[in-house]
Amino acid sequence: MSDLADLFPGFASQWIDAPAGSIFVRSAGSGPPLLLLHGFGETHVAFAKLAPRLAERFFVVAMDLRGYGWSSAPASEKGEAYTKRAQGEDVIVVMEQLGHVRFSLVGHDRGARVGFRLALDHPGRLEKLALLDIAPLEESLGDAGLLRVGRARLLSQPAPKPEQLIGLDPKGFLADALASGTKSGTLDAFDPRALAHYRAAFDEPSRIHAFCEDFRAGAGVDRELDLADRASGEKIVVPTLALWGAASFSGHGEALLAQWREWAEDLRGVEIDSGHYLAEEAPEATFAALDLFL
Repeated sequence: MSDLADLFPGFASQWIDAPAGSIFVRSAGSGPPLLLLHGFGETHVAFAKLAPRLAERFFVVAMDLRGYGWSSAPASEKGEAYTKRAQGEDVIVVMEQLGHVRFSLVGHDRGARVGFRLALDHPGRLEKLALLDIAPLEESLGDAGLLRVGRARLLSQPAPKPEQLIGLDPKGFLADALASGTKSGTLDAFDPRALAHYRAAFDEPSRIHAFCEDFRAGAGVDRELDLADRASGEKIVVPTLALWGAASFSGHGEALLAQWREWAEDLRGVEIDSGHYLAEEAPEATFAALDLFL
């Protein structure tokens, strides 16, 4: 931890006891509470370019999901400990420990799926929900979406095959995963100090297993819950913002919005000139869209 750059100057750091074990958070600011949840391959550091500005208006909490970053990686088989429902329980405990029963949530990628499930399971907890660069039910639209779905299928395969494959070159796998999702196809958009955080959190067997368990849950229990809710007509009732990268869903923005309209009663959407990593590739445009919505 001490060898990595502090990208959240002025933010408090703490571990909070939750169902998963210890959940690491950074927090700062005053005003309405706002939780930031990162995606695959990343940590809370993914929001380093946005969090200080958001903290001018909000009490901002940037959290490492279970299994990621500095949060605990609970033992699990077949995704049982990494369902988005279980991760949503971590969120509730963390925010309650920080003094907030209701809050807004901005989630990217895996973090967006946690927010999506939380909105369906506990709508009374959320004020507003922003979902960054995902489509419902892991469906793919556009070339970058296909790449992500292909990677999800790999990671969700039964243990230990994916773990063994990643273990051959963890940092190389991470670099390829991150670069392939950007508009440029390179790592240029990432702060090198942030990349150091991601590499440090990725190169460890229990964490690699946790990432795979996250995707196994996504392909199993999470999908079953989503399909059941869709069949029963469950809706997200809180105001919802869908942001997506133009390069991620190239030419399919309206189709993506149509999918989300099936789920969200109060939806708005904004396309960002970016790849998958909106908060890092296009922080100004992403901040502007979030600031207006929140």
